[in-house]
Amino acid sequence: MLAHYHGQIWNAGEPARALAITQPTVRKYLDLLTDAFMIRQLSPWYENLRKRQVKSPKVYVRDSGLLHQLLGISEEKDLLTHPKVGASWEGFAIEQVLSIVENQETYFWATHQGAEIDLVLVRGNRKLGIECKRADAPQINKSIRIALKDLDLEHLFIIYPGNTRFPLSDNVTVVPISDLASREFSQELNAS
Repeated sequence: MLAHYHGQIWNAGEPARALAITQPTVRKYLDLLTDAFMIRQLSPWYENLRKRQVKSPKVYVRDSGLLHQLLGISEEKDLLTHPKVGASWEGFAIEQVLSIVENQETYFWATHQGAEIDLVLVRGNRKLGIECKRADAPQINKSIRIALKDLDLEHLFIIYPGNTRFPLSDNVTVVPISDLASREFSQELNAS
């Protein structure tokens, strides 16, 4: 059941009903899997805005291979046609980003009106945004524009599977996932 929630806002009610157990028991199981580093619960960022913001965590199966096994995906062609291919990419990219982030608080951000950012990295007054897009040519969308303005992000990086790094604006840069291993990108994310 958790594999089907991968990349979504957690709602303990549905699994509790399906398993005929209480919501606190479902939450306890989720916390146990989180403590065992199998599941990531990404907390929501919220601040005093004039928008209703999501206040429940998003859940991710931390190991993409395990996620694919749980979803019955055994070959690349099956993955590329699966409804969870985008969520799988998002979870993989988030885990890669978080492996290089140092001493920063990590969140996601979403409003009930549909604006969302996959990762918000916070250190002191500095806030960066990360979007993970499985697209050949990512663009600045409405969610990105709203997040830049409402969250006062210093910069937003769009992680994608391509090979070329390029700016979309002064404060939005598209970054290949292969660049996450570079010292330069790590320094950009971890600068004070």
